[in-house]
Parts: sequence; structure tokens; C-alpha cells
Amino acid sequence: MKHGKRPTLKQRERISKLKYKGRNLNPENWLVVKDTSEEFVLVNKNSGHQEKYSK
Repeated sequence: MKHGKRPTLKQRERISKLKYKGRNLNPENWLVVKDTSEEFVLVNKNSGHQEKYSK
């Protein structure tokens, strides 16, 4: 698995609007693995769980 990087301000704003299991994500708990025009891939700092979101 790739290592994530700390999200930028714009990425943190986007992460806080995303939903996982009906709840908003906390940007402090997620790292950005991939941010392309098609998808946004995040990995959780604590559990290592990876989530993919299409744009």
C-alpha cells in the first residue's frame, strides 16, 4: 500500500464534506494517497483503511 501525504487546505475542506458510513470525515484522521481529476483516494491514519471517492 502506498503511503499517504498530509492534505492541503483545499483537500481538507473537500475531505470534511465527504461521507463514510453516514458521517462526515475528519481531515485530521486521513492522508491523501491519490488526487487525480477522476478519483480521490484516502487512507486512515489509525486503521490503514483505504477509501476511494470519484469526483
